Amino acid sequence: MTLILKAERKFPDNMVYTFGNKQYDLSSRTFIMGIFNITPDSFSDGGKYFSTNLNSEKILADALKMQSDGADFFDIGGESTRPGAETISIDEELSRVIPVIKILKKNCDLPISIDTYKSIVAEEALKEGAVIVNDISGCRFDKVMADVISKYNASCVLMHIQGTPKDMQQDPKYDDVIYEVSQCLKESASIAMNAGIRQIILDPGIGFGKNLDHNLKLIKNISALCTIGFPVLIGTSRKSFMNKIHPTPMEERLEGSIASAAYSVINGVSIVRTHDVAETKRAMRVVDAVKGVR
Repeated sequence: MTLILKAERKFPDNMVYTFGNKQYDLSSRTFIMGIFNITPDSFSDGGKYFSTNLNSEKILADALKMQSDGADFFDIGGESTRPGAETISIDEELSRVIPVIKILKKNCDLPISIDTYKSIVAEEALKEGAVIVNDISGCRFDKVMADVISKYNASCVLMHIQGTPKDMQQDPKYDDVIYEVSQCLKESASIAMNAGIRQIILDPGIGFGKNLDHNLKLIKNISALCTIGFPVLIGTSRKSFMNKIHPTPMEERLEGSIASAAYSVINGVSIVRTHDVAETKRAMRVVDAVKGVR
């Protein structure tokens, strides 16, 4: 397939996207995506919702709290993509995420994102009510993914990754990380648009095939990605690059997570993906207020 690299365009002032029964102007304020990792081995919250069985009561309680705390989206993932993670079967991934989507769809009123790079998992999630596919590979690992997203008129988050979760942190290298990540995201956006996907969000993939210097350069220059022509999502929540700046256990990285998110939002990011919804929401409201002052 010949790719038409038509992704670079200036967005209008109003980035109005429709997600199910919600319509969000992504230029109007910072939007918050709350994380649900339904895994036993995610780097931050593995085992919180799933060890050998699904903790449905905890999922519902936390979902209702996230919603009341100001989340705008739920992001559901059933396979860990931490550095060194092994893949799991499609059946195992489905057994983790589909019951959660059903719980959230029945009891909450926020758009649901399915965090997967497998088109079969994405399709089953979309059938159950998810409206966004968050693909760490940017529609590159599974060649059918873009067509599945388009078939259900869903939105997509296209992330950049170098390598795979199993090997991505072994020795990541770039000649120019800003240029290379930008070009890769443009190509992913072209794959999506060629398939007919109309609502695209970009994610630089902090920590996915990047060392500390790469991560910091991407955050510092995030405005370059915001000019590609699509809303940008940032996901720095609790990530290990903070430990290289100031030794910090995973459970004590809230301040670093908020600081990196705030810098990113000031420089054009629209959506923050976070484990800590209430604290992030409060911080981003202040950032939004400052940005809104003329």
